[in-house]
Amino acid sequence: KEMEEKVSTTLSGLEGELKGTFYPLTGMSKETQQQLIDDHFLFKEGDRFLQAANACRFWPSGRGIYHNENKTFLVWCNEEDHLRLISMQMGGDLKQIYKRLVTAVNDIEKRIPFS
Repeated sequence: KEMEEKVSTTLSGLEGELKGTFYPLTGMSKETQQQLIDDHFLFKEGDRFLQAANACRFWPSGRGIYHNENKTFLVWCNEEDHLRLISMQMGGDLKQIYKRLVTAVNDIEKRIPFS
């Protein structure tokens, strides 16, 4: 839960192309959750291996998703990893995708240092 709050606060400070909204899984409607999963923007509850490792305890508490307005930059909070940063878009402009990811990592690292 503490991690989710730190991530939400940090990401709310992003600007420009990265500006977006954090959506906690707790309280999210099943319909919204399923739509985000179907659109490949959201992770599902862990498989049997993650469950056996207790990686899904307290599901969905402490988990969430952030995405920018264009849904080309996403952050998954407490899926399998604490943070998973994703940059994607239609087409083959890998330079733009990589540039967005590097910009995001640098901006986030200024706000919360990575270990």
